Amino acid sequence: MPESLEDLVDLLDLEMIDLDLFRGRQPQTSAQRVFGGQVLGQALAAAGRTVEPERVVHSLHGYFLRPGDTGVPIVYRPEPTRDGRTFSSRRVVASQHGKPIFYMSASFQRPEPGLDHADPIPDDLVPPEEAPTLASVLEAASGRNADDWNKEWAALDVRLAGVSGRQFWIRAAGKLPDEPALHACVLAYASDLTLLGASLLPHGLIIGDRRIQPASIDHALWFHRPFRADEWLLYDQASPSASGARGFATGRLFTEDGRLAASVAQEGLIRPVGLDLDDE
Repeated sequence: MPESLEDLVDLLDLEMIDLDLFRGRQPQTSAQRVFGGQVLGQALAAAGRTVEPERVVHSLHGYFLRPGDTGVPIVYRPEPTRDGRTFSSRRVVASQHGKPIFYMSASFQRPEPGLDHADPIPDDLVPPEEAPTLASVLEAASGRNADDWNKEWAALDVRLAGVSGRQFWIRAAGKLPDEPALHACVLAYASDLTLLGASLLPHGLIIGDRRIQPASIDHALWFHRPFRADEWLLYDQASPSASGARGFATGRLFTEDGRLAASVAQEGLIRPVGLDLDDE
């Protein structure tokens, strides 16, 4: 995982190696596979590099096909599938060792006025300044030192916003440039961090529990309104279902002043490993 916000920004600044062909570097990490949010963010950065700057991303849908190898760069090839008067579509293939590890479709739109409504931000939240850090909460739940968790998530500031364990305050751990495309990539990165864990909470488990083999399978993200990823966003999560060793979770991201900025949906592997399900 990136060791600082600057490191994350560098990860999202892809090297162009040919026309519509980019290379993303890897951070220093002890993880066995590439973090899904990194691939999401880098793939979105690659797609955005091929679109007119005034068109902003409004949705992406990705499938994780193979575990990423943390020891070699990832190559991203965005395909310019369509450029209309208002919308642009891109399909991105991320590859390592000559094989695809991730597919993503993304859609970009020239901003325009229209009808407007949104869900309200939830009530009874702990203000971010008073909320405990996620690292301290996980230290208490897992016994793993908080410094270890903080090192893994050094690019982000994540805090528990409610007692249910499904609401988090989240922001970049520092100031970002005034580039909306970069803020969208950082949010894509962050959106994969805690979401799958919502499908474990009903079973008294957390991500990092060695009795569960977790992995992202697919991920969808819709951008509704302007936001800054370096300002507090409430990540309100729910898990409608878990079955077949898969967990399904949804999330809503609100700005601190209550605007619905984005929505997320994800299905992931939550395969039991040495867990007696009869004891749940």
